[in-house]
Amino acid sequence: MDGWVYFAGLYGSKFEAYCAVMWIEADERIRGTTLPTEVQVYQTRHGKFGVRFRKALDQSLSQIH
Repeated sequence: MDGWVYFAGLYGSKFEAYCAVMWIEADERIRGTTLPTEVQVYQTRHGKFGVRFRKALDQSLSQIH
């Protein structure tokens, strides 16, 4: 398992998918409760665009003694 979470919905253009990425990133900054994530726009075999993301590894846990 690669850890990707697929955001609901597919979009007709890369621009629309990119707007969804911006919404996800802004939501994380506003809430301030989640770790930064890796967010990607991907294209399906049928030409639609989607958004997927995964949590970054929590590197602060490795610093706890």
